[in-house]
Amino acid sequence: MLLALFKTMRPRQWTKNAFVLAPLVFDRQLFIVEALVTTLAAFVLFCLISSAVYIFNDLLDVEADRKHPTKRFRPIASGELPVRVAVAALVAILVVTLSLGLAISTGFVAVAVVYFLLNIAYTKWLKHIPLVDVFTIATGFVLRVGAGVTAIHVKEFSPWLYVVMTLLALYLGFGKRRAELATLAEDANSYRPVLEGYTIPLLDQLIIIVTSSTLVSYSLYTFLAPIASGNHAMMLTIPFVLYALFRYLYLVQVKHIGSAPEDVLLTDRPLQISILLWGLAIFLIFYVFPV
Repeated sequence: MLLALFKTMRPRQWTKNAFVLAPLVFDRQLFIVEALVTTLAAFVLFCLISSAVYIFNDLLDVEADRKHPTKRFRPIASGELPVRVAVAALVAILVVTLSLGLAISTGFVAVAVVYFLLNIAYTKWLKHIPLVDVFTIATGFVLRVGAGVTAIHVKEFSPWLYVVMTLLALYLGFGKRRAELATLAEDANSYRPVLEGYTIPLLDQLIIIVTSSTLVSYSLYTFLAPIASGNHAMMLTIPFVLYALFRYLYLVQVKHIGSAPEDVLLTDRPLQISILLWGLAIFLIFYVFPV
């Protein structure tokens, strides 16, 4: 039963919560022990609050999941995890997460509550509205960054990163919708009704706009952000970002994968290498050879 609960908590989705770490890294506080420990605690608590969302989703959609060819194997839909146990786990996770979150800051708790309520609204209503569904997903990523900001005392975290994170989330969201539409074809609407409001040409145009905007915004960050002021070395990280954006687009449009971005991140080696090199460059510029 514990294994079934763990599966319902979707641990593979926890990679998305790495956005909580952004303020720590980009504010050059990675080696400040108190800030590091606090941010890691915030990351763990945000993983728990996101898992509470998945449990709620499965409880709400249990009857529909039982009729779905693959979702019927989910622990709650299959009966492997009893509904009463799932409800008890949901309540316990929320109580523990919000209680421990108060030890970090009231701002962190406020962001966590907004994130949970936003996802409830997404599950019940917003996921059925074209464009709004993807913007809601993007807002969730921005809230993750906000959670990291409220966890520590941030000195020079640039608003440009909020812009970049928002655009990157939109890029991934529209890519996910395109992959679903291309893969599922005529069954797309039955799998996800909101796909009826999209077409592949529309999504291609949206992806082009968001890709360009993401690259421009990140480029502006590299020489306009306070922490990068006078340090044009940050611009050396642009090629890694450019390759990662192009690589993901290649996977979506040529390889026809991308309906689960977290799986792509965990399995595509070239994308992983690009992100690793980008992270290494950031580390060297911010922490080894700072201005």
